[in-house]
Amino acid sequence: MRFSRGRSAQSLWLVFLRAFVMGAAPTPALTAECPNRCSCDNQLAVQCVGQDLTYFPPDFPLATRQLLLSNNRIAELPAVILNYLSDLVFLDCSNNTLSEISESTFGNLRKLAYLDLSFNALAQIDGRTFGPLVSLVMLKLTDNLGLSEIHPDALSENTALQVLDVSRNNLTSLNISSLILLPSLRSIALSGNPWRCDCDTEDLCLWMQIEGSRFQDEGKTVCQGPPDMEGRWLSEVGMQLRTDCHQRLGYQDYIFLTSVGFLIFSAGTVSAWVMGVLMVLYERYNKNANGHEDEDEEEGGVTHGNGDLSKPGVKV
Repeated sequence: MRFSRGRSAQSLWLVFLRAFVMGAAPTPALTAECPNRCSCDNQLAVQCVGQDLTYFPPDFPLATRQLLLSNNRIAELPAVILNYLSDLVFLDCSNNTLSEISESTFGNLRKLAYLDLSFNALAQIDGRTFGPLVSLVMLKLTDNLGLSEIHPDALSENTALQVLDVSRNNLTSLNISSLILLPSLRSIALSGNPWRCDCDTEDLCLWMQIEGSRFQDEGKTVCQGPPDMEGRWLSEVGMQLRTDCHQRLGYQDYIFLTSVGFLIFSAGTVSAWVMGVLMVLYERYNKNANGHEDEDEEEGGVTHGNGDLSKPGVKV
């Protein structure tokens, strides 16, 4: 039921965003004609859906607010062209062949609220990729089968983000250090990834266990490894991982602790031996010094006594 409510919430957000875009007052003059094989209307919406495009059209009206490019074969989003569309609010690039995006790709799209990059060929999301998108509310990154890494800082600046969907990718772990700080984030989808429930995903599992209401597909997000965790829900293993990862020591930990103990013992033994030798040498030095002083005093007393004894024999 939670999954269904989450999907319904996404649909409502989609309707809301489209209504927001379509309801905006149209700009009287557009600075470019409608691209070939696309359709444009007076509400600043451009549709190029399913036109078998292999490249990003170069001649969009600069006032475009809604752009649909889904179901094509576009392999690249050229930053030089895309960033001229500074009024863009809604961008759908799903079901293309995009393999790479960077911070410069969306460098000037500060009004963009909805971004769909699903069903592409993305392999990783680098740091600050979505940093310029300060108005981003919904981000869909589903069904990128090679997507195995999302940088911890990729979404750190998207404080307006409310809905994040990264389901059905190839993620085995996810650093949530930035996600948990996003003040508006309320819906996350993670199912369909081969999650490895070990110490690398401890924080994610614990977060899901504590705040399950944020995760729209909690009941479908399961561990794919290691073997003793396979098939279990991420939301039920958080506390177990917290215990296991902070109380149990591995083989390498024991080797490290043994080595450190041996080094400390060896250093202490050597230090004690050196101090003992120094003390013995110091005592011998003091004895030798005291012996020489006693001999000097005895020699001085004998000489003085002989002088005194000779005095009575002297006649005045």
